[in-house]
Amino acid sequence: MMKMHSRDAARAALTLLRALLRRQLHSVGIVGAPFSRGQPRDGVQRGPDVIRGAGLVRKLEGQDCMVKDYGNLIFEEVSNDHPFGTTKQPRAVGLANKQVADAVQRVKNDGYTCVMLGGDHSLAIGSIHGHAACRPELSVVWVDAHADINTPLTSPTGNIHGQPMSYLIHELHNKIPVMPNFSWIQPCVTAKDIVYIGLRDVDPEEHYILKHLGIKTFSMTEVDSLGIARVMEQTCDHIFSKIKKPIHLSYDIDALDPSLAPATGTPVIGGLTYREGIYITEYLCQTGLLSAIDIVEVNPKLAKREEEAQLTASVAVDLVLGCFGRVREGSHRADYKIPEP
Repeated sequence: MMKMHSRDAARAALTLLRALLRRQLHSVGIVGAPFSRGQPRDGVQRGPDVIRGAGLVRKLEGQDCMVKDYGNLIFEEVSNDHPFGTTKQPRAVGLANKQVADAVQRVKNDGYTCVMLGGDHSLAIGSIHGHAACRPELSVVWVDAHADINTPLTSPTGNIHGQPMSYLIHELHNKIPVMPNFSWIQPCVTAKDIVYIGLRDVDPEEHYILKHLGIKTFSMTEVDSLGIARVMEQTCDHIFSKIKKPIHLSYDIDALDPSLAPATGTPVIGGLTYREGIYITEYLCQTGLLSAIDIVEVNPKLAKREEEAQLTASVAVDLVLGCFGRVREGSHRADYKIPEP
């Protein structure tokens, strides 16, 4: 009888340990960054709140994640933010990204996988920089219709949401001018550790930079020809070719087709399907190396109807859920048992 009791206790302890380990693997720290100055369209600063409003925290907790919401950052108004050359609002963008970098670093030091809710994609400067401060060797998977790798001197628009990667890449450091409120930024990613997925609207200058640096890219043409499963296999083969580094996933909602995510600033027809978009997150989750995520460019103000805003926010939530273990085959809690009559 004592033997059976000990065995039951051991099983219970093992079940508890598995549950704790699972919870540890899916500890999520959320930071909202309601910022819009990296581009000209108002409304993207509402992105963090509409994504939360679509049930993000509740749904993460429902799939056995331990969630800490750090709330929204509060960004200072910057006066006299004159352009630097053609680059618009550099002081506001530089200052905001320093706050994002500090917040992401704090979340990582607390032991969480960080989810940064934007805001526009210029915020990836701070998000990746703060991540790299804790994990100096990073891989970046950038899922986007756009490359966002213009330098301040190549950008045709001057909008910094089309430039964030250029400030972070070692090989482009000597191509970046000194701008106000950007002196704190140091390059922290090498070109060989970056993979783009979903490209379909790339400026000629960006195309040159990508080819010149030998950055791995999967445009929608490659997604069509290879299929998303092969794209993800090749993505991980590339970034893990020498050493397995933590992954920073920077996911612009406009990577998805506008029929799925219409409430965004720069939609481009012919994007990822829902299944392709979710598969990316599921695949990266299964590597066990996903360490930080950006979900950006959700802009409810650009929705033609409320249903479009709700759809875009709901899809953004599903992307995050895929990053933390939700699988479409279904799942159950580690401690679940069939009820007995």
